[in-house]
Amino acid sequence: MILELNEQQNMIRNMVREFAEKEVRPKAAELDEKEEYPHTSLKRMAELGILGAIIPQEYGGAGLDTVTYSVIIEEISRACASTGVVTSVHNSLTAWPIMHYGTEEQKKKYLPILAKGEKIGAFGGTEPMAGSDLGAMQTTAELKGENYILNGTKTFITSGPEAGIIIAFGITDKEAGARGLSAFIVDSDFEGYSVGGIFDKIGINASLTSELIFEDMVVPKENLLGKEGEGFKIALATLDGGRIGIASQAVGIAQAALDESVEYSKQRQQFGKPLSKFQAIQWMISEMATKIEAARLLTRSAAYVKDTGARFSKEAAMAKLFAADTASWCADRAIQVHGGYGYTKEYPVERLYRDARITGIYEGTSEVMKMVIAGSLLR
Repeated sequence: MILELNEQQNMIRNMVREFAEKEVRPKAAELDEKEEYPHTSLKRMAELGILGAIIPQEYGGAGLDTVTYSVIIEEISRACASTGVVTSVHNSLTAWPIMHYGTEEQKKKYLPILAKGEKIGAFGGTEPMAGSDLGAMQTTAELKGENYILNGTKTFITSGPEAGIIIAFGITDKEAGARGLSAFIVDSDFEGYSVGGIFDKIGINASLTSELIFEDMVVPKENLLGKEGEGFKIALATLDGGRIGIASQAVGIAQAALDESVEYSKQRQQFGKPLSKFQAIQWMISEMATKIEAARLLTRSAAYVKDTGARFSKEAAMAKLFAADTASWCADRAIQVHGGYGYTKEYPVERLYRDARITGIYEGTSEVMKMVIAGSLLR
């Protein structure tokens, strides 16, 4: 594995970083405070090709590799974690399964829409009684003539109130257990589709998380993704890739925490000298930087393995587990460096602290990541 980014990857990173610094970061605090979706940033990101980062060029996307995609999510999340997760879900959890399991007709119909940002993507997996246990989903999908009729509720859906294209799952064979689960491409315009309650969260507030309600929702037969009974397989494969995106988000949050700590420690004076001159502060910053670099390398490694076409479940789980812990640890240390000011909204570290916590929960909790890793080693 080559650890250094190539010329194109560096160019894209610099472009995204400049964009994020100028157009995403300045709005992050206000969007978080108002719980306002980042419409303006997403529109610009569509123009820059970021919303179609992994979508093949033949369908209007940028056709980028996973390593480059990981770099993009890190840079966006470094500026705004909410915008970062929206971008990750749009690419990893919506576009990717259509790319890999969709028919040619489905790809031509939906991928250009996602690449252009005309509609935002979402992933409808979690239900009130089915989080980590995907096989416990209760949404039903009954074939009637030329349509499937879906009934059920999805919950904790990132971009739920704003999503236009959703990868959703329903039971087509009640007797087959997890093998009776099927995947569908759902359009928010479908009859019977509605947005339920919007959650009041402690962090990533601008990403807008809600319930999605399917009441006799009519889904055309041609919107079945893959074959009947392949839903569980599609969900697991999709989440594997999504975990690289969340690991990248976590690295971005951690890097932002370090950036803020370095800057503040040089400016803040105590006992006649900057905080940066105190060994206690130096040690915190040193540990932060070391953990971040390790998390970044784990994440890049998982992305590299995915690009080779090899199985990457273990690598993605390791990256997400370590990066999530790193994000929370670094955000906590950043508050400590800032002292009393770190506990106020005057500085961004309190938002980073709140945003970091979710990375150990969504797209597979840290406990599930340990199960995946152990399963790979002990089988």
